[in-house]
Amino acid sequence: MASHFELLLVLATLFTGVVWAIDYFYFLPKRELIVAGLPDSVNEEAKQAVMRESALAENCRGIFPVIAFVLVLRSFFYEPFQIPSGSMMPTLLVGDFILVEKYAYGIKLPVLRNTVIETGKPERGDAVVFKYPPQPEIDYIKRVIGLPGDTVLYRNKKLYIKSACSTEGVENIDCKKFKEVDIDIVSQGDFVDQGYPLTEADEDLLGIGHKILFNPAFAGRPEYFNQTGIRQGEWLVPQGQYFVMGDNRDNSLDSRFWGFVPEQNMVGKAVFIWTSFEFTRNSDDWIPTWVPSGLRTERIGKIGQ
Repeated sequence: MASHFELLLVLATLFTGVVWAIDYFYFLPKRELIVAGLPDSVNEEAKQAVMRESALAENCRGIFPVIAFVLVLRSFFYEPFQIPSGSMMPTLLVGDFILVEKYAYGIKLPVLRNTVIETGKPERGDAVVFKYPPQPEIDYIKRVIGLPGDTVLYRNKKLYIKSACSTEGVENIDCKKFKEVDIDIVSQGDFVDQGYPLTEADEDLLGIGHKILFNPAFAGRPEYFNQTGIRQGEWLVPQGQYFVMGDNRDNSLDSRFWGFVPEQNMVGKAVFIWTSFEFTRNSDDWIPTWVPSGLRTERIGKIGQ
């Protein structure tokens, strides 16, 4: 839907801009010549009637600056998104409305998504919005776990990362070893998924701290994405691509199941919650589930790591 809206916004901007420009540079001078040739006996009201543009040109002149501003703001600076699922709990909840920093990973042309100005690369620990590789018309949000050249291992609910070795300077021996990502249990049962109490933990993602959830009663899914020549549950991140995971580890469809995110699929970095609505209600409530049941003002603010 976001891709379709972006395309419609581009087309609307082009249409209104072209109509306004044709009227301003072609038809307006003609109207001015006609008025200049009128005898002095013609009153001002009649002259204004001649100068008046068509209803289409008038509407386009008023609409074009507005939608052009929205297009520039949304394409190059910030874009709003709504969190539709619990895959990023506890960092992001269903009903959170966030702002995504579009220029964080390069200035890209709308729709075409070609990078015209390099501004930065995704970093480990970033919460990123991206085009879901199997269906690019859908936007996903996950956390960057593995960078290009890293090896990621996920086994028995534990995460291990072997960082890519640098080709410059002194060789780092540690880059040849897996490092276990440490977690520190915070609470149990504060979050519930389908009746199962979840464990909340602080995760130290090689120096980047953030919170995760996992279900201790869930054994895991067997259908991990298999990379040719690599063991089950282990992935070597190709150059120009990233390995992403949801913070809600046992309820997230992420790189473990469908592979890597190409850099060109990156939309931007999630940076701010600008509002948050609660949608939970009783099963016998007559109000539709899409109607908010409360405003969570305490969630408004910058998105932490």
